[in-house]
Amino acid sequence: MERLQKVIAQAGITSRRKAETMITEGKVKVNGQVVRELGVKVNPNKDEIEVEGVPIDKEEPVYYLMYKPQGVISSVKDEKGRKVVTDFLEIEQRVFPIGRLDYDTSGLILLTNDGEFANQLMHPKFKIDKVYVAKVKGIPARESLKKLQHGVMLEDGKTAPAKVKLVSMDKKKQTAIVQLTIHEGRNRQVRRMFEAIGHPVMKLKREQYSFLNLRSMNPGDVRPLKPIEVKHLRELAVTKPS
Repeated sequence: MERLQKVIAQAGITSRRKAETMITEGKVKVNGQVVRELGVKVNPNKDEIEVEGVPIDKEEPVYYLMYKPQGVISSVKDEKGRKVVTDFLEIEQRVFPIGRLDYDTSGLILLTNDGEFANQLMHPKFKIDKVYVAKVKGIPARESLKKLQHGVMLEDGKTAPAKVKLVSMDKKKQTAIVQLTIHEGRNRQVRRMFEAIGHPVMKLKREQYSFLNLRSMNPGDVRPLKPIEVKHLRELAVTKPS
């Protein structure tokens, strides 16, 4: 027997937290009866569970790594008809991205139908490093890079300390390539951090997510995660940071 919100999350419907909200709002039925209590336990193999009138199918969990191209939405659908990350997968399971990458940002993004797993990876208390490479306007001075390193003040608060490396600079074109490693996931955070030090981003790519990278992949490529990779990510997502 498992908690109802966990079963809904594992079915890839939504995160556990959102599932809890849906339960308390009366949007979930078990064996035809509306359930509003969070402590209810169910047998996912025997009980009939409906979310907003739709029966859930407990799918086999799947995990993918994608090299998201620039100009693609990190979502399962887009009201404006733009290309979304799930357009690149020809699979039966309903998968969704773990976190987001901006429309104009390329790079590594994970997709799954395991809501519980996604929720764990995105939880702020688990400090999973994400490595970005940015082409910025101007050549940042050492003092500016140190600001990024120690944290800069944005409208939603000061950023956590980051790792910063000036990769290269083009004095003629007055541009620079900077590598930035952060573990937070605020909206358009990397772009806003560079804007805060006066060096707007011209091009941005996420090259690494924890131990995963884009080696030998091209934009638009998708590959299944290896079982050992899923296991390692799961371990990272349940180990409390020291």
